[in-house]
Amino acid sequence: MRITVVGSGYVGLCTAAGFASLEHEVICVDVDKNKVDCINRGEPPIYEEGLGELLAKAVKTGKLSATQNIGTVKDTDFIFIAVGTPSKQDGNIDLKYIEKASEDIGNFIKNNDATVVVKSTVLPGTTENTVIPAIERVSGKTVGKGFGVCVNPEFLREGKALDDFFNPDRIVIGGYDRESCDRLQELYSSFNCPIKRTSIKTAELIKYASNAFLATKITFINEIGNLCKTLDIDVNEVAEGMGLDKRIGGHFLQAGIGFGGSCFGKDVSALLRKTDESGDKSRILETVLSVNAAQPLRIVSLLEKRADIRNRAVAILGLAFKEGTDDVRDAPSIPVVTELLRRGCSVRCYDPKASENMKKIFPNLTYTGSAAEALNAADACLILTGWEEFASLTDKDFSAMNNRIIIEGRKILDPEKVSGYEGVCW
Repeated sequence: MRITVVGSGYVGLCTAAGFASLEHEVICVDVDKNKVDCINRGEPPIYEEGLGELLAKAVKTGKLSATQNIGTVKDTDFIFIAVGTPSKQDGNIDLKYIEKASEDIGNFIKNNDATVVVKSTVLPGTTENTVIPAIERVSGKTVGKGFGVCVNPEFLREGKALDDFFNPDRIVIGGYDRESCDRLQELYSSFNCPIKRTSIKTAELIKYASNAFLATKITFINEIGNLCKTLDIDVNEVAEGMGLDKRIGGHFLQAGIGFGGSCFGKDVSALLRKTDESGDKSRILETVLSVNAAQPLRIVSLLEKRADIRNRAVAILGLAFKEGTDDVRDAPSIPVVTELLRRGCSVRCYDPKASENMKKIFPNLTYTGSAAEALNAADACLILTGWEEFASLTDKDFSAMNNRIIIEGRKILDPEKVSGYEGVCW
């Protein structure tokens, strides 16, 4: 089939590359010329495990290309909307990219027939109240007659996005009409997973409810971890014992310095705002946000209990919000670095993939090319991202430090290789 994907961020580009590898003809549309040029060279503008190889092959075989203008697309069966929905100051989502994409699609729909698929994360009612009216107004056509509309939320984990694309737990299709749902379900006919068909608003809320629940699960185990730290209990053993219960499961029970990234915080904030607007209150969601905001700073407090850190050299290992990605959006490393700088610390950082993105936020930090370089002559070390390469660090690596204070915010160090370190909540 012929597929157009509007927006070439993590979701859009991984979706496009995934469909192209399944022999569909895919065109990416993005206003960013640099992204378009990178994609047409077969070079991903973002880091995602396996994406480089997949994209290069898709471009080389002619299955995937990119353009800045949807008007250059000659024909398509589906138009996926995968643009960003960033947070506003009040916690609601900013729909300016959704509105622009909808208007551009409306111009395309004037002379073409296609099924529009909303994959961007949008609050319940957005597709019906913003996307469809904009397309109808610009195109002069009526939904269900001149074009179809579905909501198909993404459930991709950064760092494992391609694996999630090819091996989804479920596919959710919220459709305006049966014919549109049937067409989209046919596109996914080769996928071996349950397909849940719902109304448009239900599909929109499934995405938010899923992310809010996962964020809540992380927050809960972090609070248990904080208690474990006080009681001298290993929270990881507690989590393992909990996870053996099939009703609970072990996923997202890794205690640490809190969640980050472009989804959980933004989606919880937006859902909380929507709940407030409906006249209800969500104490759970309020607590999730407040606990998560405080969690990264606990590692700084632990460091201050161990030594006077004013004007000291601190090594930071890991800047991305999680391993497997170069994304630093809402990363716990940001408030940690901010607090260290406020105390006059000299910060030396190392991350295998995310340093360039962090430089946009903190241009004056010292960015090193290896963990060893960051650790050299440091007075303390904080490990903030669970990159697998940190698991190979040994006492010999840390012996280059001036003072041997090591605190990890993600459980990654091997106790058989490294001695005398502590965890943020274990």
